Amino acid sequence: MYQILKLNKISAVIDNVFGENYNVNDDAQNPDGIILRSFNMANYKTGDKLLAVARAGAGVNNIPVPEMTEKGIVVFNTPGANANAVKELVICAMLLASRDIVGGINWANTLTDDVEKATEKGKRAFGGSEILGKTVGVIGLGAIGALVANACVALGMKVIGYDKFLCEQSKAKLDSAVQIVTLEQIYKNSDIITMHVPLCDSTKKMINKDTLAQMKEGVILINMSRGALVDTDELKVAIDSGKVGKYVVDFPSKDILNCRNIIAVPHLGASTKEAEDNCAVMASSQLVDYLENGNILNSVNFPEINKEWNAKHRTVILFKQGCNILDQVDGDIKIAQNKGLGVAIIDTDSLLDLPLCDGVLRIRHLEK
Repeated sequence: MYQILKLNKISAVIDNVFGENYNVNDDAQNPDGIILRSFNMANYKTGDKLLAVARAGAGVNNIPVPEMTEKGIVVFNTPGANANAVKELVICAMLLASRDIVGGINWANTLTDDVEKATEKGKRAFGGSEILGKTVGVIGLGAIGALVANACVALGMKVIGYDKFLCEQSKAKLDSAVQIVTLEQIYKNSDIITMHVPLCDSTKKMINKDTLAQMKEGVILINMSRGALVDTDELKVAIDSGKVGKYVVDFPSKDILNCRNIIAVPHLGASTKEAEDNCAVMASSQLVDYLENGNILNSVNFPEINKEWNAKHRTVILFKQGCNILDQVDGDIKIAQNKGLGVAIIDTDSLLDLPLCDGVLRIRHLEK
């Protein structure tokens, strides 16, 4: 029986994915698999049985991926499962930033006497602009960014987009009205800029003094990806000067709370029942397929591989490219390699007896 540890509260829909061969709870000892959302695994001690970690969400900043890789632990995420939920919050953020809805609500809650008269007299202080006809720049056109771009087209906005890794398959999902431009053109021409890129060395503080200087006066910035994409010290300078009109971020930090023209949303991007269910089902399904079959889909550290069973026994090998273990293998084999790592699935009629050697991260034996 497989032991699955839940490090966060996970939607009960996973019960429909994990079958009777699984014991799923929040105190499993030395588990075969872990499923989590935001739990920080930086100092978490993994047991020697751990085969895979599944993140019910897209970002894996809370998981020490390099350490997991060296131990032969496959790390999964669920790209696209919460895309619609985030898209809807982005549209909400555009409206909140374009019209002072939050300020108006807070003011209305202070009224006590003759509320109707006071409302009509004071509402002028909370006016704003419509988003119809505005130019929105979408940085990152993956699962979320593409939905945002298409929704903005439907709302009558001019949409320009940038993605360093845009492929033809992703491009085909975009409305024909979306114009693909350079990052510099996004900064220069957008009334609203929304970011949908992962946090990494190349994107950390991508919004900084230099990029802010390229933007339109009064630009609206929306960050539903990661707080560290923005240099908050330079952002606050830009807000004080009027260069940035509003900043809406889904990742509050102490240095931006209660700041003028900053709307801090408490990480609600994927906080819908539908998104949580979608992420939970995708994460648990990927975990089951790997544990039972050795197949890998949506891993952030090992290449994708899928193989139909063709014999009684199956051996799954995780290895570093350049090792010679496959020279010792004879059978129905499928291999996937990418970025210095490889996965091999070998089906045989009898059990393969393979020793661990240099470059081999893990060997598993499965039986149909």
